[in-house]
Amino acid sequence: MHRKDFLRNTGFAAASLAITSPNKLFAAPTVYKVKMGIIGVGQRGLNHLDLLLRREDVDLLAICDIDERTLNSAKEIIAKSGKKMPEIYTGDSLAWKTMVEKKQLDGIVIATPWEWHKEMIIGSIESGIKYVGSEVIIGISLEDHWEVVRAAEKHKAQVMMLENVCYRRDVMAVLNMVRQGLFGEIIHLQGGYQHDLREVKFNNGIEVYGHGVEFGEKAYSEAHWRTEHSVHRNGDLYPTHGVGPVANYININRGNRFTSLCSFSSKARGLHNHIVKQGGENHPNAKVHFKLGDVVTTSINCVNGETILLQHDTNLPRPYSLGFRVQGTEGIWMDVNKSIYIQDKSANAHQWDDAKQWLDKYDHPLWQRWSKETAGAGHGGMDFFVIHALVESIKNKTATPMDVYDAATWSAISPLSEKSIDLGCQTVEFPDFTGGQWMFRKPVFALNDTY
Repeated sequence: MHRKDFLRNTGFAAASLAITSPNKLFAAPTVYKVKMGIIGVGQRGLNHLDLLLRREDVDLLAICDIDERTLNSAKEIIAKSGKKMPEIYTGDSLAWKTMVEKKQLDGIVIATPWEWHKEMIIGSIESGIKYVGSEVIIGISLEDHWEVVRAAEKHKAQVMMLENVCYRRDVMAVLNMVRQGLFGEIIHLQGGYQHDLREVKFNNGIEVYGHGVEFGEKAYSEAHWRTEHSVHRNGDLYPTHGVGPVANYININRGNRFTSLCSFSSKARGLHNHIVKQGGENHPNAKVHFKLGDVVTTSINCVNGETILLQHDTNLPRPYSLGFRVQGTEGIWMDVNKSIYIQDKSANAHQWDDAKQWLDKYDHPLWQRWSKETAGAGHGGMDFFVIHALVESIKNKTATPMDVYDAATWSAISPLSEKSIDLGCQTVEFPDFTGGQWMFRKPVFALNDTY
């Protein structure tokens, strides 16, 4: 199949999803169950495991992990669910290949260290799996992203990044407001990953979070692999929480696209200071040089004239915030101060309204319909929606609401920001993964209350 035909067909599939009635999508029960597998059942994978086990329309046939401790945790969750124990694949780092080649799955969830994502996505697609849900991110190099796109096109597969913040309740209410024109024409957007991860990047090899300053081979969970990226890379290493939602606000890849990017990086002090404070200046890790700047700022231009500012800020003490800002010709939302101002509609001129009154009024139909089902799901219920969207897309044989072009575009910010910084903060061109089809593709994300 030619690339343009693939793009056209996925667009038609997504369009059919948008116009299909909820009654048809969720009509009489069927005996068919989606056959699913999971690669990686660490802390993130366990969240997805729990959500898949809750669903009566899913048969979890296989899980894969090479860590005995995480597998034991997964087995406990499965046993408590009362569901049949899936086949378990372990033993070496290539056990996942055996799993995807053997089990004939409808869909798979990948929740492993970043450096494995590209290989696992492509390996799953080449084994015949048509639906892949991948955790952030989908590749390390820019070429990794192109390889994933090409594989999805060649095999007519769906690759959905499991970007849960796109489904955050306030984010979706603002999406509803944007689409109803409350902010007027959108001019500028901000977001980012502003989250103190020092106790995620270091631990004592036993606890998941903190209680030590080890990373790499002596550490456990994310500290075992994630911190190495802070040693060797300098750029926005985790852009999708911030860029995913704002990309949906301005229809990126569907009538709009990113055209260029420029990144700046501060000096690196936070991780070193944490090691010295918690482990002493004589600890071996106090001698490690961390390449990742404590605050990385990225500016993106769009073909329709909007600007986007992203910040990656994970090494310094700060309360959690993704720093969203949506600013248009008629108003502005800022999540840090939980405020909205709409010209001629706010209570007082030049004064902020409490955002809650607006967010409640414009609560997105997805949250209105599925809020009960989100109870107990991770990250305040957001996680329910990514798994729900993936499974329902498989059942209905439709394109996923966030597709491979979204995944590649959002994730590619990492290598592009690294390149910009390496070039002395030069502006770099943003690739068009859709091959020009962004001009013709239509918005599909969260158009109604189905998925």
